[in-house]
Amino acid sequence: MQDNSDRPIGVFDSGVGGLTVANAIRQVLPGENLIYFGDTAHLPYGDKSRETVIAYSTRITRFLLEQQCKVIVIACNTASANAHEAILKETGNKALVVDVIDPVTEYVALDSSYKRIGVIGTKGTINSGTYVTKIISRNPHITVSSLATPMLVPMIEEGFIFDDISNAIIRSYLSRPELSQIDALILGCTHYPIIKNQISRFFNFEVDVIDSSRIVANHLRNLLIEGDQLSKQSKPLHRFLVSDFTDYFQAISRLFFEENIVLEKVNLWN
Repeated sequence: MQDNSDRPIGVFDSGVGGLTVANAIRQVLPGENLIYFGDTAHLPYGDKSRETVIAYSTRITRFLLEQQCKVIVIACNTASANAHEAILKETGNKALVVDVIDPVTEYVALDSSYKRIGVIGTKGTINSGTYVTKIISRNPHITVSSLATPMLVPMIEEGFIFDDISNAIIRSYLSRPELSQIDALILGCTHYPIIKNQISRFFNFEVDVIDSSRIVANHLRNLLIEGDQLSKQSKPLHRFLVSDFTDYFQAISRLFFEENIVLEKVNLWN
């Protein structure tokens, strides 16, 4: 019978972006088995209704529980903002649930050097107000301003990165008054780390650009240590699943995960 600590960690997102979180988990927790699910058939989640995001997220959660995952990592800000409670209910006591918002809001709220923080994300994430509410509840002395940047995910998914098109879109968003005079910028979408350098360059590297992936991975490690569920396998197994396969997803996934991966197509909605 499999040791409980060796059960896999399940990670899901609407597409390729959550691979940034999966890669950080692999680096921080090298002995863990991973199962990644990218719901590419339904991306992006950011322009979907709350009810739709909950429906997709809970179905994926059920699948990951069927794979005996000991942790469900919601590697999507829109799902974290809108479906966290539903996923907790779906999971019960079968697995830990980690989202990508709580660890980050706690991290920035504890940093006394931050006075004004900006947040960019999908419409679903920004309209939920989750980042603003959670940061201010933890530190009322911080001013938080948020901006929906809906074109960034399709831009990244379609491969418009490190070029004039992406630079123009990034410049158009980041020059908005909502993001003026900020000390730090939270990348409120797991797709955004792939354009982190472009974003930092816009601010002349004078603004802390906060990528949630390493923060979430460290938070997860602490939870596993506390619960005595840390795996220390020498040859962990990683699976990468998508609900719809495209050649481009295979190519861009290498940028996010920093190694070649083999994708399996699994349709949960048949």
